[in-house]
Amino acid sequence: MKQTVTKKFALLGISSCYLLTSCSVEESQLPKPNIIYVLADDMGYGDVTAYNPDSKIETPNLDRMAQQGVRFTDAHTSSSVCTPTRYGILTGRYNWRSPLKSGVLTGKSEALIPTERTTVASLLQQQGYHTAFIGKWHLGWNWQLKDPEKAGGEGWDAQDFDNIDFSKPVTHSPNDLGFDYAYGHSGSLDMAPYVYVENGLATAIPDSVSENTGKYSWWRKGPTSSDFDHEDVTPNFFRRAIAHVGQQAQEDKPFFLYLALPSPHTPILPTAEWQDKSGLNPYGDFVMMVDDWMGKLLASLEENGIEENTLIIFTTDNGCSPAAKIEELTAKGHYPSGVFRGHKADIFEGGHRVPFIAQWPAKIKAGLVSDETICTTDLMATCAEITDYQLADNEGEDSYSLMPVFEQAALQKPLREATVHHSINGSFAIRQGDWKLIMCPGSGGWSFPRPENKAVIDTLPPIQLYNLKEDPSETQNLQAQHPELVAQLKTLLTDYILNGRSTPGEPQANDPIKGEWKQIGFTKVSN
Repeated sequence: MKQTVTKKFALLGISSCYLLTSCSVEESQLPKPNIIYVLADDMGYGDVTAYNPDSKIETPNLDRMAQQGVRFTDAHTSSSVCTPTRYGILTGRYNWRSPLKSGVLTGKSEALIPTERTTVASLLQQQGYHTAFIGKWHLGWNWQLKDPEKAGGEGWDAQDFDNIDFSKPVTHSPNDLGFDYAYGHSGSLDMAPYVYVENGLATAIPDSVSENTGKYSWWRKGPTSSDFDHEDVTPNFFRRAIAHVGQQAQEDKPFFLYLALPSPHTPILPTAEWQDKSGLNPYGDFVMMVDDWMGKLLASLEENGIEENTLIIFTTDNGCSPAAKIEELTAKGHYPSGVFRGHKADIFEGGHRVPFIAQWPAKIKAGLVSDETICTTDLMATCAEITDYQLADNEGEDSYSLMPVFEQAALQKPLREATVHHSINGSFAIRQGDWKLIMCPGSGGWSFPRPENKAVIDTLPPIQLYNLKEDPSETQNLQAQHPELVAQLKTLLTDYILNGRSTPGEPQANDPIKGEWKQIGFTKVSN
């Protein structure tokens, strides 16, 4: 049994990684690993010291994790904002193929992923795993309404929460997408309703309305349950995750845990023991708090004797948000995006290049650094290869397995043919080798020049081309000097869009836009 094997090694005081690599156990006899995927929220590439030696934020536990596993230097989220990245992680499909073509969902939005689509969770569940979700969902689920004829608006601050019947189970929940266990809240921690839902049922009916308008700790006005304490949400999720690890370690089947943190996204709420620890501002304190909890989670693997054959991944859903008060951080010498341009929401590197660390002692050599370009959509193909699952043509259409890098195989060619990036307003970019083509004149997001800044945007070339090897900060637009390369990359991007996939296989259809999301200003991607 998987858990028993690693526990025996631990009791003997012998590293199972040593035993395995010295051929005491055939690699083909390795039990399926536990898989833990930790997704932080709005944390920048330059916030982790392992990625940015000049970082003013101390992250000793993530640094140690990098030393004990593989650190990817060129990892990207499929989008530079929350919901679409989460869609890509769980489906292995680019987010803009879904009905959501730009922007994010609210805490009231209906489910984005149809129940018939394969997810990482349903794949692993089929392969004998116990699957669990703990944390921030932000992919929509269907609240039951008291009066379906009065569904109300989809906006951020709609005042019709009274029509939600919190006593009835939600439908199209994580449990309907392959998770045996699910506990979390519907949107970001600044999006009402502030209610925990466990296996489809609210853990408490909202009995008050809360709102916060602090500089860092603001959240939107909305119904709040008595057991929902904004400051305790991140610790609560970690405590539950650690307890879950302990419980599953006693079982004879492998487990998959998707731990989706609401932090360090707003509201920025470091608990008392972490306040003022960074010497920067509350955001720096909050990042340090997340790092500390990661240390406790990693320690729980060792304490339960399952560290050797557990694959644990830490990454984040996009770059640092301006809500972190980036100007305050930079004034003190801390750059959340490191050398990269832009931040959350942008098509520039700071919007979607993120820390990505994987630790798996039985498979991954300690201290490995990989410069392969990878994407958060790659989890599905990785899990498929780990469990000998053959993806169908309509599964994981944009997912490449990371196993060749984990195994340190000599790659004869890049892991991915190319990688597509996407911004909050639906702008595209495509990356191949050293080159990145951006299909818009500005940031496509929240940094200068913003799409709505027409006075500036109208003076810029409609597209941008950068050589990231020579110009990682994207300062020199070379589109005029390389028209053939522009045409080549544009053709490849068009093929990826029209074919419904970027991996080998039969062409697939992209999803049409959904009406309720179009009403709040989301734009359609031509297919």
